[in-house]
Amino acid sequence: MTLWFMTTNEGKVAEAREHFSHFGIPVRQFEFEATEPQTDDLEIVALSKLEQAIPHLPEPDDMLLVEDAGLFIDSLNGFPGVYSSYALETLGVQGVLTLMKHLESKDPIQDGNLRSAEFRAVAALYHNGETTVAEGVCPGRISHSSVEGEGFGFDPIFIPADLDADGEALPVGEMGDRSTHGTPFGGITMEEKQHYSHRRRALSSLLSHLDIRG
Repeated sequence: MTLWFMTTNEGKVAEAREHFSHFGIPVRQFEFEATEPQTDDLEIVALSKLEQAIPHLPEPDDMLLVEDAGLFIDSLNGFPGVYSSYALETLGVQGVLTLMKHLESKDPIQDGNLRSAEFRAVAALYHNGETTVAEGVCPGRISHSSVEGEGFGFDPIFIPADLDADGEALPVGEMGDRSTHGTPFGGITMEEKQHYSHRRRALSSLLSHLDIRG
């Protein structure tokens, strides 16, 4: 049985492949151009894409995964949110940093609050006529400059919140048992990113709903 991940983003496929490999589930990229509905709800977008792609599934017993994610910046009223892909194409990482220039503060606590943001992901999986939906959130903040590395999308400017001993996110600015020490997603390894990743949390939730064991 194969899990087909409907996306053109090879970075997403690599993350999913790394995660599902622990459960013996092979992941392959499934490129299909779906019409995206005009809505600000990630779940509606994911389910719409899934419904359009189901008739094109290579094998009826295979699984089909659609995941939609967005970067939600509090001080920009949730922008770019559902429109993150479009914002990345038109503004780019540096464009978002420019939008936030006027929000900088010399006080580190206030600066952290002004730059607070979160990645949200909604994953929808179809298998044997049933659809399961799960979500994952990674709180954090926007950095003052971008970094180079393994990341993609807005990874170069997103710093995840520290995690406690149980792997749960702490309030921004609070030190935890696991930390990137101010380094954005784009500057850490994919293996390290998995501890924080909104996508991993959504996929883990899917697995728990499906009760799949490795």
